[in-house]
Amino acid sequence: MDTDVAIVGAGPNGLMLANELLLAGVRPIVLEALPERAALPKANGLVGRVVQALDYRGLHEAITGAPVPPKPTPFFQFGALPLDMAGLGDHALFILPVPQRRLEEVLENHAGVAVRRGHQVKDLTRHGDHVALDVSGPDGDYELTARYVVGADGGHSLVRKRAGIGFPGITDAGFIHRTGQVVIHEPVADHTTGQLDIPGMGVLWPGTFHRTEHGVFAFGMFQPGIYRIAMIEWGQSGLTDTDEMTLDELRDAAQRVLGIDLPMSEPQDGQPSALNRRAEGTNSRLADRYREGRVLLVGDAAHVQSGVGGPSLNLGLQDAINLGWKLAADINGWAPPDLLDTYESERRPVGQRVIMHSRAQTALLAEGPNTTALREVMIELLQDDTAVRRISDLMSGADTVYDMGTSTHPLTGRWMPDLPLSDNTTVAALSRTGRPLLLDFTDRSDLRATATPWTDRVDIHTTTTPTPPADAVLVRPDGYVAWAGGAPEELAESLRRWFGDPRGVSDR
Repeated sequence: MDTDVAIVGAGPNGLMLANELLLAGVRPIVLEALPERAALPKANGLVGRVVQALDYRGLHEAITGAPVPPKPTPFFQFGALPLDMAGLGDHALFILPVPQRRLEEVLENHAGVAVRRGHQVKDLTRHGDHVALDVSGPDGDYELTARYVVGADGGHSLVRKRAGIGFPGITDAGFIHRTGQVVIHEPVADHTTGQLDIPGMGVLWPGTFHRTEHGVFAFGMFQPGIYRIAMIEWGQSGLTDTDEMTLDELRDAAQRVLGIDLPMSEPQDGQPSALNRRAEGTNSRLADRYREGRVLLVGDAAHVQSGVGGPSLNLGLQDAINLGWKLAADINGWAPPDLLDTYESERRPVGQRVIMHSRAQTALLAEGPNTTALREVMIELLQDDTAVRRISDLMSGADTVYDMGTSTHPLTGRWMPDLPLSDNTTVAALSRTGRPLLLDFTDRSDLRATATPWTDRVDIHTTTTPTPPADAVLVRPDGYVAWAGGAPEELAESLRRWFGDPRGVSDR
């Protein structure tokens, strides 16, 4: 056996999974077909609970360079409609602007992930106790055997196809999507704030979508004066996908959508313009299963959807965080028999909800007076904080609740909040080991004694917090609460359910 885990694909999701495995003492082999990291712009930021999840691994600070926790955004959008969350207080719709290339650099370097670049998987064969990959590398073809293979190789995943996993869904081919990285000139552009002052529309903020009666305009600024812009139009036919679109075509699309000549030019100093047209539709698809024996899927290999609202990496990176500790538990020999099955049972329903709300947002962007009327109704509904909370929770993933099969405490199955703890620490700081945590808030020696046989894999912390949510809380490595309460027998049941049978006591 060459390795315990082979990860196919070194995008953010594959690299996040590699980080999680390394934290648990498992060193995977990561195969990437591209000879070097892609330079063309892709995703431009993270939205939702995933930002807090990265903070629980110390990655938020690594990206921002600031040792402060993330703060939820007071404003966002749902289908280019304003979502004002200033009155909600605490919520989970975080935003972290970061180009995908930078995110990949951080993920690759944070835990020392080794990537075999220029190694393309050609085929996959499943055996009883391992999976064999046929790989083409810079030095020729070879076979790689692994106990498990994880496909993180995108929407056209070869791993998914060779494992025989279906990918049902729909393709919406009713609109044309044009994007490019361009310089937008003053006075329309403010190169300090990134704002655009569009005649007839007013001042537009970066990172937002804007619907007109003729299409949709979206933009962001990641370097002073250099903007990533997108134009969506309906009712065009006879076009095909291309990565060789001209700047004039993008400029003409802006004229039709915005009604002005947007002053733009291609960037200088070797910056790519990345001009492209996508005319063959946007896919919304969900794998019919996330696991086929020793083959598993994460990220776009398991689900693809519209990018409206920025859901992709919020979904995919949390797939990786959910899977990583479970896969490592199996390899390290202490996983309960059905632990790996819970990856699909927990994450696939989340994927279904993301596809649902991304389709809904796409519908709200469509042309025509009926859509305009629908948007006016939605704007009225989004004046209600209750409706805003529901949409915010849906987009961020804060409405995710896993079935933990134990206590009925309201925190069980939900995300563990980043509470301030005694000894000048926080839940996020304690979570950076990637190990399960038992947080004893009320100095319960009986609960600590119950958990002691699991201390080779569970860290016990006796601590305090201003408003304890329960006597004690058992937190899984992915940040979700496996148990909360005060009954030792319930705690023991949850420890066995998620962390297997006890295997002696370590010195941790």
